[in-house]
Amino acid sequence: MADVGVDETLLKSVAERVAGEAAELVHEAWTGMNAGREVRVDTKSADTDVVTAVDHESERLVRARLAELRPDDAVLGEEGGGSAGDGVTWVVDPIDGTVNFLYGLPWFAVSVAAQVGGVSVAGAVVEPVSGRRWSAARGQGAFLDGRRLSVNAPERLDLTLVGTGFAYKVERRAKQARFVAGLATRVRDVRRNGAASLDLCAVAAGWLDAYVEHGLGQWDWAAGALIAAEAGALVSLPGEDIELGPDATFAVAPSIAAPLRQALIDSGAASI
Repeated sequence: MADVGVDETLLKSVAERVAGEAAELVHEAWTGMNAGREVRVDTKSADTDVVTAVDHESERLVRARLAELRPDDAVLGEEGGGSAGDGVTWVVDPIDGTVNFLYGLPWFAVSVAAQVGGVSVAGAVVEPVSGRRWSAARGQGAFLDGRRLSVNAPERLDLTLVGTGFAYKVERRAKQARFVAGLATRVRDVRRNGAASLDLCAVAAGWLDAYVEHGLGQWDWAAGALIAAEAGALVSLPGEDIELGPDATFAVAPSIAAPLRQALIDSGAASI
């Protein structure tokens, strides 16, 4: 359990401030790219797993600002690495949805979360293009631009809208495709938007009834999962529900949690 003495309100404010500044940088770069400015692109785990110079610039900005505002805290970033500290650790995704960013699709975000003992206690997800700011602090609710969020309450499995995502490696993607094919016959529909943090926020806002994905990094869910949970979602993180697979992330409206979980298991979630 995280340290109950942590000032979650202060940490949330820092997360919002830093993520917002990084989002301004990313938005400026995205606007320039769409106007024809070249952006350097490299690959990581696969040719489809991309990282841009803007990802690195965004993370450097976040690290620099955290060093000023919270000099004693540790930082774990998707691009720059790091490890958890004894106190607060900041978990950073400088652009969640980099492929969307590169294609000009405005569904990507900067995600910054504060964790203590591996538990998220505050976080913010900021969308560079729309300017929307999602945030939460432990025990204080979840908010979108100051409006308190609450999950949906679907009454039936076949009326449930589910978000998901796919891995970069072809072998795992094939398993996920079979899983989604089985799930699609049981629910209202399935959405694949390409940014895990925003999909988790979408559950919080009631834009999705649930979200499930395998293989996420800690930076993908650190802020978004807290936002979903504080809006009333039931959330299980990688390693917490082995029947869904050892690295499954699952956020769901409580009214449909049990039947949807069983549908995921029946569709082969554990085999992905």
